[in-house]
Amino acid sequence: MERLADIVIAPAGPGDAAELGAVHVGAWRETYPGLLPQPYLAAMSPQLHARRWRHHLTRAAPGDVTLVAEGPRGLIGYGSGALAARGEETADAEVFTLYLIRSAQGIGLGGRLMASMARVFDAQGAVSLRLWVLADNLRARAFYEHLGGRAAQARAVSGWGGGLREIGYRWDDIRMLVDRA
Repeated sequence: MERLADIVIAPAGPGDAAELGAVHVGAWRETYPGLLPQPYLAAMSPQLHARRWRHHLTRAAPGDVTLVAEGPRGLIGYGSGALAARGEETADAEVFTLYLIRSAQGIGLGGRLMASMARVFDAQGAVSLRLWVLADNLRARAFYEHLGGRAAQARAVSGWGGGLREIGYRWDDIRMLVDRA
């Protein structure tokens, strides 16, 4: 079990790609059994995800944010998102991913990571925030509701064999998250 006092949240760089790939695959395999097809989870490759992270982090656009949570033994979680494109009407910023390995869950790190993401977006002028979560991921939905997010809309998901839905969560005032930390 990790201790919150031993964890540092910092901006990610291309040198974090291998650990980000490993955390991504590990967190998905811990989080999504029963929610996503097992063959998909089994076939996930940390190396492939590391390449994707390296590509993303070396070509980050203005407004892109990726933060890592690092414990004494290495990366244990991350969050990524971006400011919304001009003309986006639903929110000023969006969190695309927020994952922690199981041993880092339940200690307040997820809330701290969300607050850190919100703080970066707030500093860039964002007022509102949104994210999407699988509708059947009740644990994640409860987490976002605990942080003050409200379910705003639903949509079908085309990947992973279809038949899945996501729920969009929204914070009209990003300061609600910033002030939590």
